[in-house]
Amino acid sequence: MIADMARLVLGLIVALFHRPIAGYIMEREHALDSYFRRRGVNFPEPPNEATMHNIYFCLGLFISLFSIAKIWLTL
Repeated sequence: MIADMARLVLGLIVALFHRPIAGYIMEREHALDSYFRRRGVNFPEPPNEATMHNIYFCLGLFISLFSIAKIWLTL
């Protein structure tokens, strides 16, 4: 039960702080992308910032909803 509550809190934190998380991940992706492009390896362009915001927000909501359902079914 403690793990389920922790997962619920984690999902809510990801949903609430999706913008800073997406910004940090985008910085890392652009650094890796430029590193590999200098070496001659071409990958597809990383997604734009709005897409990353949506992805992390939906991920946080999915984790939260999954945790709520699991808590509900174990009661």
